[in-house]
Amino acid sequence: MAKTESVLDTFGVIDIAARQLSRRRGLASWFRRWAELEEGAVILNTYECRSVPGLLQPESYARALIANVPPLATPEEADVRVAARMERQKLLYRTPYILFSFIIEQALIERQTGGPEVTRELIDRLLECGRLPNVDIQIMPTASPEHAGTDGPFRLLETDEHEWLGYTEGQQSGQVISDPKDISLLHQRYAKLRIQAFNPADSAGLLMRLRGSL
Repeated sequence: MAKTESVLDTFGVIDIAARQLSRRRGLASWFRRWAELEEGAVILNTYECRSVPGLLQPESYARALIANVPPLATPEEADVRVAARMERQKLLYRTPYILFSFIIEQALIERQTGGPEVTRELIDRLLECGRLPNVDIQIMPTASPEHAGTDGPFRLLETDEHEWLGYTEGQQSGQVISDPKDISLLHQRYAKLRIQAFNPADSAGLLMRLRGSL
């Protein structure tokens, strides 16, 4: 690779492209555009009610999720998908910091995907990430008579050019949202969710209690 770049005088372009292609392997085709946008974000807000977001998943939980959803992945395919998720998690530690906010349903922990040991590792991972200076994790209680997220999961990010974009995802599909009216709607919902969920300190306390009950 280095010899090729020397001959073509590409100043590392080939190497950069190869690394980007490697990072995209293992990501669903409909998610790749959003994954690219994440890398240039300064703020990333996520509400999730299906599974714990990939940026927060320990390897054991990621493998349990992959093993549950048909069509079942081969061991090699599972390895590629897990590696892609672990690679994305470097965003949590990148400087200058991206500011992360995650709102996660309590039921996702109580489901015990993969069993009690995997759930303990998941909770430990959430507590570890929640201690990062740029990460807020809030748990939405299972009993929530007022809940602004009943239309489903979504994400919001601010780019380094201070443009806000949104993302929603369904079965085998994902959509990047740029219309200002739709972005405003998602901001309103996320603001409500932040109020309705436990604050980060109380969320950490809940996670520790849930871990103790396993």
